[in-house]
Amino acid sequence: MEEITSLIRDLSIEEREEIFVDIARMLECTAREALVEGNMHFAAISNDMAEAIRINADELARDDPDNAELVLQQATAMLSQFEAVHPYRMVSMAVH
Repeated sequence: MEEITSLIRDLSIEEREEIFVDIARMLECTAREALVEGNMHFAAISNDMAEAIRINADELARDDPDNAELVLQQATAMLSQFEAVHPYRMVSMAVH
């Protein structure tokens, strides 16, 4: 993930926007897993961050590369934090 944030300046606007949408999708998946595991606080924060990135992906990709890089660093930090606590991803989200 860190290599994406360092290369954001070299990408076109469309490629930047695609990266923001992908990051938002990853945050939403992480939020779902956290919700199934009972971590409501992390799920809410991750879902809110994903929604904010998805809504503002166009402006983030076009306007200021410094802000875009900062947002990507924060999002990747959230994903890294979840992966550090949960190194093994869930196979199924079925609740019995």
